[in-house]
Amino acid sequence: MSTFSIPVTKTTHSKLSETDFSSLVFGKSISDHMFVADYQNGAWGDFRIVPYGPMEIYPGNATLHYGQAIFEGMKAYKNEKGEVLVFRAEANAKRLNESAARMCMPQLPESIFLEALKQLLSLDRDWVPQGKGSSLYIRPFMFAMDNYLGVKASDTYRFMIFTSPVGAYYSKPVSVKVETTYTRACEGGTGEAKAAGNYAASLYPALQAQKEGYDQLLWTDGKTHSQIEESGTMNVMFKIKGTLITAPTHSGTILKGITRNSVLQLAKDWGQAVEECFLTVSELEEALKNGSLEEAFGVGTAATIAFIHKIKVNGKDYLLPEPKPEAFSKRVLSTLDGIKYGEIQDPHQWMTTI
Repeated sequence: MSTFSIPVTKTTHSKLSETDFSSLVFGKSISDHMFVADYQNGAWGDFRIVPYGPMEIYPGNATLHYGQAIFEGMKAYKNEKGEVLVFRAEANAKRLNESAARMCMPQLPESIFLEALKQLLSLDRDWVPQGKGSSLYIRPFMFAMDNYLGVKASDTYRFMIFTSPVGAYYSKPVSVKVETTYTRACEGGTGEAKAAGNYAASLYPALQAQKEGYDQLLWTDGKTHSQIEESGTMNVMFKIKGTLITAPTHSGTILKGITRNSVLQLAKDWGQAVEECFLTVSELEEALKNGSLEEAFGVGTAATIAFIHKIKVNGKDYLLPEPKPEAFSKRVLSTLDGIKYGEIQDPHQWMTTI
């Protein structure tokens, strides 16, 4: 990793002592500092770390009107020695650039992403909670900065990173509803990019499901609504008759989840049978009816593993049994936690020590 100097302006009033780390609400507490870089005249520059706070943009800012905005979600953990460990930072840097390419935004050199992350976390290392179930959520993001109302890709951009100490995203297993009216993404769209607009489009159908008492949706394909794609803001996996099934990402409609990739790698390590294929709604319903669906769970940065205990399909609720201690989802969660907190071997060198 290359090293370069980033000017730092430290906060004069840290919020650290005012933060209750025993009752963290996801995304509510923000750490003291943020990294900022600007893209002008074809190059990234003006790197700085400054106190977290408001910034000025023009009312004509291109992002506000045309939605050129992408982001990443990642986490840092603290081990028993007090060291800060970041999970798969290089993968997030790579995926940010894949999203940027799809949204006509400039590439950010991975060396800038990683060095900025390193220096920001070094400064705010006391914000990384210690203890199982807690972590520092990291939000890198990029957005257009042109003050121009023409419909075109912006010429100027800003990249930022800020962080937030968090507890568990879900405190209990979740209930989901198969969505066959609204669509998260279509082939040829921006589904595989981590673009802000994708999430805006998902809010209304998710709200309708929450009004019916469900935590999340099981999204289906936009053409026929016959194939399961994702779960809410996560990839989703099912274990049926001993085989782990998850949707492939080649269609361009599904985010290439880093937690998804990690779970599949561990499954391969353990000799777990895996099929990357689309599970149809009818196949899911049949597996629920005949009891062959052993496990269902979402996988993503925020929750890591979100156990699913109830699925609504074609107007009927089906309850899933509590996963047994030896269940794949339990084992993979325990293993990922062990790696992230530095408690067990990291065979794939996923962790970076800050």
